[in-house]
Amino acid sequence: MGKGDRKTRRGKIYRGSFGKSRPKDPSKNKNTKKKVAGKTGTARK
Repeated sequence: MGKGDRKTRRGKIYRGSFGKSRPKDPSKNKNTKKKVAGKTGTARK
């Protein structure tokens, strides 16, 4: 595990590639958005 390892973050930085361990743009990542807490729209009694 190091610069030669394609699956690690350091290896991806060395090679200039992107993937799971090094996403391209964190602001465009849909999975890391914060969920807004609120009412779901169903009223229960």
